[in-house]
Amino acid sequence: MKQNRAKRHFIIMLALALGFIWSLGSAGQTESSYPNARFAASPQWLHDHLGQNGIIVADVRTDDYFDGAMIPGAVRLPWSEFRTSDPGQDLASVFVGVNKAQQILGRRGISRNDTVVLYDSTARDGGATASYVFWVLDLLGHENKKILERGIDGWKAAGFDLATTEAPPEPILYQAPADEIRTEKLIHGDFVYKRLGDRFYQIVDVRSKAEYTGEKGTKGLRGNPLKRGHIPTAVNINYTGAWSDTDTKGFKSYPELQSLYRGLDPEKGVIVYCNSGRRSSFSYYILRLMGFEHVHTYEASWKEWGHPDKFYPVETREHRLTGSKLPGTSSRSASSGNAPVKKALRTSGTNNGNDSGYISCGG
Repeated sequence: MKQNRAKRHFIIMLALALGFIWSLGSAGQTESSYPNARFAASPQWLHDHLGQNGIIVADVRTDDYFDGAMIPGAVRLPWSEFRTSDPGQDLASVFVGVNKAQQILGRRGISRNDTVVLYDSTARDGGATASYVFWVLDLLGHENKKILERGIDGWKAAGFDLATTEAPPEPILYQAPADEIRTEKLIHGDFVYKRLGDRFYQIVDVRSKAEYTGEKGTKGLRGNPLKRGHIPTAVNINYTGAWSDTDTKGFKSYPELQSLYRGLDPEKGVIVYCNSGRRSSFSYYILRLMGFEHVHTYEASWKEWGHPDKFYPVETREHRLTGSKLPGTSSRSASSGNAPVKKALRTSGTNNGNDSGYISCGG
């Protein structure tokens, strides 16, 4: 009798212990995983898959940040090749366009079906250049792409082998079907202007607070000062806020990112911008990692909107996201008309008595 009771007690305790261990494992998985975790690669994952057919590793660093050490088998794909200047519009560093982008990818031997793993370095903004190429691939409708967490620095820290030369690429034809190119991922000033006050769109300025409030100014291609401030109604969420720390510049966990973007409605479209599209590409990537579908990059960003010859309105007072809603894992189309109407913004501060907050229309 006593033996049976002891046996039952042991079984109960074992079941409780296993349940506790399972709950810890489940919690850990929830804490560390992102809704679109397929867009991120750990150094260990890349090490395990390196050399497999269909895996292309691309070093996106430009010459001024390239230290000669590469991941074995990687091809060089400097992110700046996807940008050019438009002297006619007085715009520096704008996207080269869909056709040119496909030519660049093809020259590096990248095919439509490849899984492209992009990496940069901590020195070059910890993912905020690899993210630009990620955005280009997303625009082209390229399904399989990842960013290596912590870039070459994470690879080195893991103790994996390095190479000093790139793998010779074999040029091929990269051609995205026209109906698979996601043209909505690249938007322009007029698109943004027509959606000021649109309840189905949220605008996120990812620059520093000083740039956002107009305390710090920038210049155009010809050296002319740009207007100061931000796009009306835009909230300021600095792209660096997605880093776990400023030394390693790794990605924050999903719960931490949810807290950072608390109040941003995943059922509405999100427009991100910075000064020229590079920094905002990192915020674009982070939002995609978090499961946001309807994210749009205003790639010309402040260099277009803040140009003195443009008549776009600007303001300097701050807006903040409100509400306790955490961003979810999916969103419905911002253009569907089905998104719930919610008051997502409030303002703080004053603007010298100007209730509208608009301080200039340029021109």
